[in-house]
Amino acid sequence: MAPSTLIVIFVFCFGLIIGSFLNVCILRIPERKSIVLPASACPKCGAPIRPYDNIPIVSYLLLGGECRACKAKISAMYPLVELLTALLFLACYLAFGLTLETLKWTVFAALMIVLVFTDFRERILPDVVNFTGFGLGLLLSLFTLPADGTARWIASRLLDFPPPAPALSLADALLGAAVGSGLLWLVAEAYFRLRKREGMGLGDVKMMLMAGAFLGVKRTLLTIMAGSLLGSILGLAFILVRRKDSTYELPFGTFLGMAALLVVFFGTPVVNWYQSILLAR
Repeated sequence: MAPSTLIVIFVFCFGLIIGSFLNVCILRIPERKSIVLPASACPKCGAPIRPYDNIPIVSYLLLGGECRACKAKISAMYPLVELLTALLFLACYLAFGLTLETLKWTVFAALMIVLVFTDFRERILPDVVNFTGFGLGLLLSLFTLPADGTARWIASRLLDFPPPAPALSLADALLGAAVGSGLLWLVAEAYFRLRKREGMGLGDVKMMLMAGAFLGVKRTLLTIMAGSLLGSILGLAFILVRRKDSTYELPFGTFLGMAALLVVFFGTPVVNWYQSILLAR
């Protein structure tokens, strides 16, 4: 096989393995349990899961979606998370190649998968994921080129000489985090003051603090817009289909996470298109 084919296979398989680990994080982090010990076991009967029954996707299919010991049904979430992680890792490689950008966006994708599923299942956006992701976003920004442009634009008006690329990239990350979390905090505070009840938790604010550190200002704003649109359309459809009350709590973090993943791959062309329209005017 050609080297490129081998890399594709490796990236996909590596994504499956990481996806299996993310399942552990999704289940244990909200319950404040260790993600290392004890070893995985059936949640129904407690039987330890053997290595040959823990092969991503393959074991689920061979077992027919059932526990080998007690025949209890295994949630389809497990293979879904594994496959989604593998596909996102592969998409990052195909979009960005063997670069540090790929490392950055695979880390981001893994964090978002955990947040999307924990918010959907438990209505929780764990601090440990958000704050760890925020730190990783700042760290990785030092090793990737500045792509947002906001920090460069500000520096060109305040300084005679542009700062080095790592400083600009870190500044873009900090600005993105501040704008994303600050905007959602203002919306949540305004809603609380107007309606006298919470409409958005601080978990969403912390989530956008983390996402902004990866995305920068422009793509963070696009994520919030796209997440709000997805929440309006999919949330309304869910309420109508399930006949939920209008006060039903929608997992806004899930929609934000879905939007953020879309923005990683399609956000830059949309931002460039919008900026070209503004320049044309």
